[in-house]
Amino acid sequence: MSGPLRIARATASLHLHRLAKPVRASFGVMRARPMLLVRVEDRDGAHGWGEIWCNFPPGGGEGRKRLFDELFAPMLDGAAFDGPAEAYAQIGARTRVMAIQSGEPGPFAQVLAGIDQALWDLSARRAGVPLWKHLGGASGEVATYASGMGPDADVALRQAQASVAAGYDAFKLKVGFKPDDDMAALAALRAELGTDVFLAIDANQAWDVETASRRVREYAKFKPAWIEEPLAADATEAEWQLVAGLSAAKVAAGENMRGAAQFRSAIASNAFGVIQPDLAKWGGFTGCLAVARETIEAGLMFCPHYLGGAIGLVASAHLLAAAGGEGKLEIDAQDNPLRTEALGDFPRVSKGRLRLPERPGLGYDPDPAFLKRTLEAA
Repeated sequence: MSGPLRIARATASLHLHRLAKPVRASFGVMRARPMLLVRVEDRDGAHGWGEIWCNFPPGGGEGRKRLFDELFAPMLDGAAFDGPAEAYAQIGARTRVMAIQSGEPGPFAQVLAGIDQALWDLSARRAGVPLWKHLGGASGEVATYASGMGPDADVALRQAQASVAAGYDAFKLKVGFKPDDDMAALAALRAELGTDVFLAIDANQAWDVETASRRVREYAKFKPAWIEEPLAADATEAEWQLVAGLSAAKVAAGENMRGAAQFRSAIASNAFGVIQPDLAKWGGFTGCLAVARETIEAGLMFCPHYLGGAIGLVASAHLLAAAGGEGKLEIDAQDNPLRTEALGDFPRVSKGRLRLPERPGLGYDPDPAFLKRTLEAA
């Protein structure tokens, strides 16, 4: 073990890649890709990295960075903790009422999640072992799938072809747009990939119960591996169970759930076949690894959600490797240099699998020149 953590300083930096062509989802449009990084350093000079979710709405990264700088960083600078889990509990308790008072429990949870990742990276580096091993994992190799494809059929087809060439053998398509457009994209991908290839679909909370009940039956002929977020995340358990009962495919959700109690309820509901927390959005390693183990113990699939920069993606890979099971790592197929260039030697996918390095911690540090080039002014 690495021993107690004695923090000297904690900083955050916001990086941005502006898109020539916006990314479309059923809930809205993203015109830039942000990456909000946390770096913690201990009194011996060791360090760790984490990433704070800030994909949406536009400008969300600026607000979360200010939240980190003004409220969270002072709690970390000069602090000492027995380990990352204690830090997560203590800082979460100290900011609980602040989150209630501000009406912003999501951003508070996201900042804490990024801090937790950085502290676990620091802890594993001090221990001299890969983070997945530090967390109890047996192997640093994980299965993957290419996500974010579509929504247009021609675009989805090109992205799928590029993903196959890059080594992927499993895929996920965005749906939740006009039914004819969804159908055209699904048909194009099935014609290209074949009927037996893993192909999930993601509606991004697009449908009400009545619409979802129709869509899960209409899209069944395309044999989706799962249907992700066919309902808004705040739908009732009875509504989720109704849609799940009509779906031939597993129902997946979790990226917009927050808190151990909500995940525990979802796992026990018999509505979900796939549980998908996002460690940059809630929980970090401390919260999400516990969810992962409960998910697998219940006989469900654990697949961490992720759509952001390179540090959070590598952290998600370590989370999945630590948890084990039959889940797959989500890797966005959309153009994003913050994912593909920030680390320099980003791990490559081969035959649908990714192998993490044996280096301590996350095994990567962002390229300083890249960070400087993409840095957003405070």
